[in-house]
Amino acid sequence: MGFVMARGGINKVLVKKARQAILARGEKPSIDAIRIELGNTGSKTTIHRYLKELDAIDGRESPTLPLSEQLANLVAHLAETLEQEAQESVAQEREKLTQERTGYENKLCLAQERIGQLEKQSDTVSHELLEIRRLQEKTQEQLHGTDLERARLQQLVEEQKTRLSEKDTQILSLEEKHEHARAALEHYRQASKEQREQEQRRHETQIQQLQMDIRQLQQATIVKQDELTRLNRDNERLLTEARQLSSERQEQQRQMERQQLEIAGLNTRIAQSQGTKEALESRLKTLQADIAHFSEAVGAKSVLEKQVLGLEEAVARANKTLQKQADQLQVAHEDLAKTAHALDELKRAKDNPPALPGAI
Repeated sequence: MGFVMARGGINKVLVKKARQAILARGEKPSIDAIRIELGNTGSKTTIHRYLKELDAIDGRESPTLPLSEQLANLVAHLAETLEQEAQESVAQEREKLTQERTGYENKLCLAQERIGQLEKQSDTVSHELLEIRRLQEKTQEQLHGTDLERARLQQLVEEQKTRLSEKDTQILSLEEKHEHARAALEHYRQASKEQREQEQRRHETQIQQLQMDIRQLQQATIVKQDELTRLNRDNERLLTEARQLSSERQEQQRQMERQQLEIAGLNTRIAQSQGTKEALESRLKTLQADIAHFSEAVGAKSVLEKQVLGLEEAVARANKTLQKQADQLQVAHEDLAKTAHALDELKRAKDNPPALPGAI
């Protein structure tokens, strides 16, 4: 008979009882045998420690009592212990049976009441069952339609799965493209950052250069101001000279008009002289012809020769006069060209005055 032990653990008394029970059966009280006797509870270390204590106690008591008396005492003690445990166990079992009986009686009353209620509910359930059967038939029909719909939906689900798989493939492709784009964007950002830094450094350099240029321009502006002052004075002088040249141009214009009138008179005189020359040349040819016809007449010849000489001298004088007038006309043309050139220079100087550096 094994010892029933609570979950709280083992103690020395329980180990002692188990050891005595094993010895009473004539077996060796080993650690495993005692643990089995205790219902496979308790650690082997604790059982070993209690066994050593019990062996020490037995070792101290053994010299005083013979073995037969020890066995008798042990058997009496075991019998007494067993009787006490049996009585306690019987009392517990009786109390437990009484409680179980009361509980069974209560449950029986409740069961009888429940049976009455179930019998009343049975009729209702029968009617409900018929209604449920009708609903079941209707549900079967609906279920058949639902099966068809489910098959159609299943097909749609398969199609959606196929599309979903394609979408997943597209998503993976897009993710790869996104990764490439992100890498490219990061590279672009890095390049842009470097470019901005370079531009900033270049901008700072340009600012420094511009500041130097501004200082140089300020210095140049001071110089230009001095030049502007000088040029303003020069401009005033040039304006005065331009007014004077304008007066001279007007005077030259009047002189040119007078020269043009003189040239016109000379042209008229030249034309008249040309007519006279042509008449004299015609007369000379006539006289030469007459001389050829009347060369035989000596007296007439000498007269004609004198006339011819006179005519030749007149022609020579006319040629000299014409040459002189032609030279005067050439000089007048040159003077007129010079005057026109001077007038053009004055007109350009008046229309395009010299630019002032400060007016840029």
